[in-house]
Order: sequence, then C-alpha cells, then structure tokens
Amino acid sequence: MPSRTRLLLGLATFVAAVGTAGSLYFSLGFGLVPCELCWYQRILLYPLTVVLGVATLDDRPTVARTALPLSGVGVVVATYHVLLQLRPTLGATCSVGGGCSSILYPMAGGLLTIPRLSLAAFVLVTALSAAAWASSRER
Repeated sequence: MPSRTRLLLGLATFVAAVGTAGSLYFSLGFGLVPCELCWYQRILLYPLTVVLGVATLDDRPTVARTALPLSGVGVVVATYHVLLQLRPTLGATCSVGGGCSSILYPMAGGLLTIPRLSLAAFVLVTALSAAAWASSRER
C-alpha cells in the first residue's frame, strides 16, 4: 500500500498533468492562442508535472521545496489573470493571443474560464504538495 505522502504527491502530479494536457488541448485542439499571462502560467505548470511525477516515484516529499515556489507564483499569476477577467476596467492588456481580460472559451455558463481552471489547478497542487510535506514530517 502506498504511503500517504506518495498518494498526495500522486494526486498533485495528476492535477498538474491534467492542467498541462488541458492547456495543450485548448491551444492545439481548439486553436486558441494563449495570451501572455497564459504563457507564464504554462511555464510554471508544465515542469510541475515532471517534478512531482519523479517525486511520486521516489516518494520524496521534500519536492515541496521546488513545487511550492512554482505553484505559489502560479497562484499569484492566475489570481491576477482572473481579476483582470472580472474587472476588465483595470486597463491591463496583454499581447500574443489578445487581451488578458477576454474570455476565449467560457464553460459552465461562463462560471469556468481557462484562467479560473488554472487557478484551481495551482491551488490544488499547492495544497497537495504542502500536505505531502507536512505528512512526511509527522512520521
């Protein structure tokens, strides 16, 4: 039976992998061009899939030292992106795929947007990584 730490790291890996696959599906499958903030979120999320995956295989909870800074900054960037979508009057614009306040693919009646999904993924990865680290320290 896998340890609690390995289970938490595995869940964090799964969340990061789903986020990575989802972002690629939106851009490659739907042809949506990511905005500048979306690129920053991808840069922070993609390595988490590999880093957490290796840590899961090795049952290495100290990966939190690497994962938490990446996911923590991801929470900040995604929160800012969600804020721009909620308050487009803040005046911030992005380049690459368009304005960061535009909603390219609303889901669930507009409740879910790509930046909100990104925020949820970063919050989950942060919480699961922190829980894995705390769980290992209790042993």
